[in-house]
Amino acid sequence: MPLVILAIGILALFFLIVRVKLNSFLALLLVAGCVGFAEGLPINQIIPTIEKGLGGTLGGLAIVVSFGAMLGKLMAESGGAQRIATTLINVFGRKNVKWAVCLTGFIVGIALFYEIGFILLIPLVFTIAVSAEIPLLEVGIPMAAALSVTHGFLPPHPGPTAISIIYNADIGTTLIYGGLIAVPTAIVAGPVFCSTAKKIRPNIPEGMHNPKIFKEEEMPGFGVSVFTAMVPVVLMAASAIAKMTMDPASSAYHVLTFLGSPDMALTLAVAIAFYTFGIAQGKTIPEIMKVVESAVLSIAMILLIVGGGGALKQILIDSGVGRYIGEIAASSNLSPLLMAWSVAAVIRTACGSATVAALTAGGIAAPVVAATGVSPELMVLATGAGSLIFSPPNDPGFWLFKEFFGLTFKETIRTWCALETIIAVMGLAGVLVIDALL
Repeated sequence: MPLVILAIGILALFFLIVRVKLNSFLALLLVAGCVGFAEGLPINQIIPTIEKGLGGTLGGLAIVVSFGAMLGKLMAESGGAQRIATTLINVFGRKNVKWAVCLTGFIVGIALFYEIGFILLIPLVFTIAVSAEIPLLEVGIPMAAALSVTHGFLPPHPGPTAISIIYNADIGTTLIYGGLIAVPTAIVAGPVFCSTAKKIRPNIPEGMHNPKIFKEEEMPGFGVSVFTAMVPVVLMAASAIAKMTMDPASSAYHVLTFLGSPDMALTLAVAIAFYTFGIAQGKTIPEIMKVVESAVLSIAMILLIVGGGGALKQILIDSGVGRYIGEIAASSNLSPLLMAWSVAAVIRTACGSATVAALTAGGIAAPVVAATGVSPELMVLATGAGSLIFSPPNDPGFWLFKEFFGLTFKETIRTWCALETIIAVMGLAGVLVIDALL
């Protein structure tokens, strides 16, 4: 019976988001409360449980997501992202421009949410396609693939970071495993896959390839731009390596783990960006603060949706559904990694949102980690991979790709939906390979 109630609750969540068009945060809270009541949770405990789940999730996530948005916005407003892109293109040359764009998307995507990165890079993609006289999708697919891969696999993005908190996974270790999977996945779904879409040649939307481009003297240097964007990644990776290789009693261990904690790593990165992307570019403190404020406003709803997913997770735990699922999983022969991927894939296909799919699947699969002893870091990546599959028409990313590249519905499925499925399947394969080697 607990699973039947849960299934009805998930279907209700799909209905509210997809058909009623209710805001995802409101839908998550409403479904969480109803599921908790139906599962037998005392009515006077429902609101405190929701508050506990929402607060517990955002407590470990608010700084990471907010500071990540600040870093990305500062990079965009200063011209740092454009500097990275143009420099890599000059180094790779026009014939290999798809590799340059893929690498650009990968580097820029580490500090930017998918939608922000897409909007930021799309004018540059149009300009590159026109100046290099190459098919639009030969540049667009590698860019979109790289952004999607970093969004699904690499902290400090909200999806993998939030799931890491749900599974109690080490974010640094998740970043290392995610990097091992993300690089080959981005290559296959981007530069390799785009060669299969050569016959699809959409026209660039009128006027879109003449955006405001930063002048040479207005942009920060390439080294400075890459350094600032990579600071949190390097610090978190160093922390993970220290935990695996160093004596916990050593001073170096404590320093690296302190600096490599997600909150501290992003704090340092933003502090550096205030200078490299702000003061050094001639911006005043009030001007920098305006950029910071706009960045936080842009991710406010994302934070609430993530918190709503945490509320649903807590309801499932406190009502006993989590323990029930864990007991079933412990006695099942199905790999917990495959189960987490499958649940996320089903939810993604039904409701469209990768974030909602990842968080809902994380709440459902969280008890499995404790019950089976499976690597929580690999569970994060399996869930993240499943949450990216297909990208149906109820996903905003579907329409973003379709409209900006001027594709038909069929062409969008042939390109965007296919590359998202490649990422999801390769992500699962990478997780299973790492699990077999551990």
